[in-house]
Formats: sequence, structure tokens, C-alpha cells
Amino acid sequence: MVKLRVTTVEEFYELRQCKMSSRAGIRLSQFSRQFARASPFRRAPGRRYQTTDAAPAPAQGTVSRLWNSPVGIKTWALVIAGISDFYRPPEKLSMTQNLALTATGAIWTRWCFIIKPRNILLAAVNFFLGCVGITQVTRILRYQQSVKAGTVAEAVEQDAKDAAQTVKGTTTAVNPEAAAKSAIR
Repeated sequence: MVKLRVTTVEEFYELRQCKMSSRAGIRLSQFSRQFARASPFRRAPGRRYQTTDAAPAPAQGTVSRLWNSPVGIKTWALVIAGISDFYRPPEKLSMTQNLALTATGAIWTRWCFIIKPRNILLAAVNFFLGCVGITQVTRILRYQQSVKAGTVAEAVEQDAKDAAQTVKGTTTAVNPEAAAKSAIR
């Protein structure tokens, strides 16, 4: 078997344009692979290039490293803010904001387990964010139900008392004129 040696691109194109038999065509395709492997634009495997212009990273203090860390204080700040809302009265909480916290926590917790490599610490942050959101939404819903139930129950109770007192002919009104009017009826 004859190996073709071509050193320049021009020789390669000349060989390629010649009319050859099928066996020569196979040799040409083998040569083109060899030529591509020896290209000066290919990097040797395992070699990395680094410039000497790069300045070293500035030294950071403990607090700034903890603040800028992917699992540091800044990541947990949203969870801490949600927990601090436990002390606020439920009528001052926003349902849409807490639903957004719940959805964000659930979606990103799931995503942290899907991506590779798994980010367990970020999943923990988002899980607790979802838990805070669910707790706050539950507080808001319970408050809204108690307000509705309280107004309806109070109205029914007051109507029942008024009906009972009307039957007896007495009233609990503080105003004496109202008491006189109800007695005349």
C-alpha cells in the first residue's frame, strides 16, 4: 500500500481534483483524515493555555465570602424574611405574594433535583421557602374564613336575639327612644 504524503493545502487540492480509480479515492480520503489531524489549528489534547495577564483574585474577608457564597446568607435572606412575616397579623399579608413564594419554592426545589449535579443546599433553601409560603397562605385563608364565618354567625345570632326579644316585648337597645318605639310595636 502506497501512502501519499502531502505537506501543503495546494497539493491536497491537486490530488483531490485528479481522476483516480476507486482505490486511489480511498487513499485520498485516508489522506484527508491524516491532513486534518496534523492541522496547525488543532490543539493537542490536555493542553490548556493561560495568559500571564490575568490578575489574581482579590482576597475576600470571611463576611464577604459568606455573603457571596451560593449557599450563604444572601440565598437564605428570602426565607428569613418570610419567617419574620410570621409575626405580622394575617390581614396585612399578601395572598399573591405568598402564593408566588410557594410556587417558587416548589418549582425550584424540583429543578434542583433534576439538574446534574444535584444542588442539595439550594434545594433545601427552596424547600423551606415553599414551606414558609404554604404556612402564610394557610394563615391568610384561615383568617379570611374566620372573618366570613364571624360576620355571618354574628348576624344570625343578633337576628335570633332580636326576634326572641321582640316576641317577649323587650329590647336590649341602649337608646331609650328605640326601646320605646320597639315596645309600641
